[in-house]
Amino acid sequence: MFIDLPLDELRGYRPPLPEPAGFDAFWQRTLEEARAHALDPRFAAADAGLPVLHACDVEFSGFGGHRIRGWFLAPRQADGPLPCVVQYLGYGGGRQQLHDWLLWPCAGYATLVMDTRGQSGPNRPGDTPDPVASPNPGVPGKMTQGLLDPDAYYFRRLFTDAVRAVEAARAHDAVDAGRIVVAGGSQGGACALAVAGLVPDLAAALIDVPFLSDIRRALDLTDAGPYGELVHYFAGERGRIDHALATLDHFDGLNFAARAQAPALFGTALRDAITPPSTGFAAYHHYAGEKEQRVWRFNGHEGGGGHQREEQIGFLRRLFGRAAAGEAADG
Repeated sequence: MFIDLPLDELRGYRPPLPEPAGFDAFWQRTLEEARAHALDPRFAAADAGLPVLHACDVEFSGFGGHRIRGWFLAPRQADGPLPCVVQYLGYGGGRQQLHDWLLWPCAGYATLVMDTRGQSGPNRPGDTPDPVASPNPGVPGKMTQGLLDPDAYYFRRLFTDAVRAVEAARAHDAVDAGRIVVAGGSQGGACALAVAGLVPDLAAALIDVPFLSDIRRALDLTDAGPYGELVHYFAGERGRIDHALATLDHFDGLNFAARAQAPALFGTALRDAITPPSTGFAAYHHYAGEKEQRVWRFNGHEGGGGHQREEQIGFLRRLFGRAAAGEAADG
């Protein structure tokens, strides 16, 4: 069901930034604290039964020096270092299996898939624990963990892990450190958008149906999915709503979008009840770098699906030219 603004109004929807005082200082301090721990990226060869690909089980130090797991895949036949797509994951799922991440290696790129701390699912297994206990009571899920303190909030840890994943990708010999792309949908889109605003020298960002953008509006439009955890919490904690919203402002994608410079491709679906389309348009309109958007009129949170992937392949090919592994030989 269509629940948001008409498309002509969405194309002009640009709400004010929900920027808290000290936003840049908060994130500068956060990343400095993380970088005080050695990144120590480790790439252990993994037998995925994929002989044309170089496959690795990855570990690196994220927020607090906590070890974050991941996968690394790259074509074996490459003339030199490759662009690398750093892939972030949707809410409630982990890194899955190596063979679940063949798109970018098949397109000729390396990819690093970051596992999501403290998240897993029956069809999307994960391997990275979150050793930080929440300092305040909350509802099940991640959305209220540490909600009353920006320093303690779950997404401070996750977004920091996401920045460190870029640094880990750059450490691999098969990767061209100057051609790093961040990518993800929903929670993964939130991570990609945050990293685009925090890392100044990315080559591109692929941001699909991004979660955690224009959060205050999203809470007025939907109680589906992860936002429902906040709605449930606020229904009982009536006196803490303003305090919690002030925390959430530190993690709102609009603030990261306003600082991002990498060329970006956005995907937005007009029947998305989990990340309402106006919130995706708001992120797109505030995005400071060069940008394109694909709008999927009759789709929900799945966005454009395979059609959006096709758009992404074309977007990167236009950006990098025929520079991926095997492209020149194929003509």
